[in-house]
Amino acid sequence: MSARPLLQVLPGYADVEPIVSFCGHCAHRPAPEDAGTRVCVNCHLGLIVTAPESIAPTTKEAFLLVDGRMQICAVSRRAEKLLGSAEVETVGRPVAEILIPADAEIAGTQSLATTIVHAARGEGTVDDFVLRPVAEWGIRWFTRVGPCGDNAALIVLAPDG
Repeated sequence: MSARPLLQVLPGYADVEPIVSFCGHCAHRPAPEDAGTRVCVNCHLGLIVTAPESIAPTTKEAFLLVDGRMQICAVSRRAEKLLGSAEVETVGRPVAEILIPADAEIAGTQSLATTIVHAARGEGTVDDFVLRPVAEWGIRWFTRVGPCGDNAALIVLAPDG
C-alpha cells in the first residue's frame, strides 16, 4: 500500500489578511446586521467600501479614494477639513493636483503613481509614503497607500505621524 502525500500549506496562502468594510465618507464600520447595505447607516453620505484591515481607516483618520486613472473618487469628512477643500471641489481631479511626495526629487512621483495604479487594480501591498499638499511647503503627512475594493486605491493621511 502506498503512502498518501502529506498536505502542505503553500507560502502566501495561509496568511491572507482580513478584509473589512467601512464608509467612504466617515469611515464608520457597519455592524454585522447592516452588512448588506450599500450606503452608510451612520452618516448616510458615503458608500460602503472594503479594504485590507491594515490600511482601513479609523473614524479619526483622513483618507481619499483614487481610481486607476489617478483621479480622486471620494474624500472623507476629515480629509475635507485637512485639505481645506470640499469633496465636490476635489472629486474628479487628478490626485497629483492635490498631493505629491514630500521629497519629490528623492522619492519621485513615479513611485507614488505606480503604487496607486497597482493598488487600484487590487494588486500589491500597503506602502508608506510621506506626502504634502501641492501648494504647501513644510507640511508632511505620513500616509498608507493600498488597495480598496477591486478598483480603487486608498490613501490614508496621518497628519500627526
